[in-house]
Amino acid sequence: MATVTARVSDFEVEPTETISRTRALWHVIRRKPLGMASAVVLLLVVLTAIFADIMAPYDPLATQPEIRLSAPSRAHPFGTDDIGRDVFSRVIYGSRISLWVGLLAVGIGTAVGMWIGLLCGYCEGRLDLTLQRVMDAIQAIPGLVLALAIVSVLKPSTTNAMLAIAVVIIPGNSRIVRGAVLSAKQNRYVEAAQAIGCRHPRIIMSHILPNVTAPILIIASIWFGNAILIEATLSFLGVGTQPPTPSWGLMLSSTGRAFMEQAPWLAIFPGLAISLAVLGFNLFGDTLRDAWDPRLRRQG
Repeated sequence: MATVTARVSDFEVEPTETISRTRALWHVIRRKPLGMASAVVLLLVVLTAIFADIMAPYDPLATQPEIRLSAPSRAHPFGTDDIGRDVFSRVIYGSRISLWVGLLAVGIGTAVGMWIGLLCGYCEGRLDLTLQRVMDAIQAIPGLVLALAIVSVLKPSTTNAMLAIAVVIIPGNSRIVRGAVLSAKQNRYVEAAQAIGCRHPRIIMSHILPNVTAPILIIASIWFGNAILIEATLSFLGVGTQPPTPSWGLMLSSTGRAFMEQAPWLAIFPGLAISLAVLGFNLFGDTLRDAWDPRLRRQG
């Protein structure tokens, strides 16, 4: 019987793969105007959330009843709400809530879904069958309905809304990772690792996980925009972020809906913020897919 002399390192992904993916992403961003636009929008949202204390001209919770429902002006670019709070400052601070909820919800949902997908794809058999049926049961419930049910059972708050969104994200992520793992298992470097007696955790961490990171990052970037939209929807329905915390969805639900005809700017500016953020993250997810999907690269 012939002896296997090949080393696992001979079949591993080259370190330059990360560099090539970065170059491919930058190439797509430069070649496609929408890719550049999405990068600009994302940078704007992130910088606004980080430097909200500097950018906001007023305290988002400070009230001035004497100037309530003032139209947009030089002093208040987005006008004021029904109790005299500056809408521009509240929109700026609202980016922190959206970015924070999106970051944590997508991080938790992606991490849990990734590990479920890794276990299902690598182990297969009864474990795969059991976990996938659980994922099917969760995915059978519409995402917004599931999030509403979870937040209603727990308690309306930003933290619980974040956890509910994470639960919604898990099933789809696990399916995508599972499919990528089933494909990666057929590669020769995995067979070589198994042949020389590598332990299963090392094979998963060193030889499979690095080769399924692209779909994980792509789906995470797309879900980021959806998480922002779900959080805004939950806040709009009164089960997400609670007043007086500035939240885009909450601004639409309270003053935006109550004074839409009398002061339309109360609904227009938070709505534009939600639309731009969601559009930016979705376009960036498409850009990542175009850059890192080998089939799309060949077509380009």
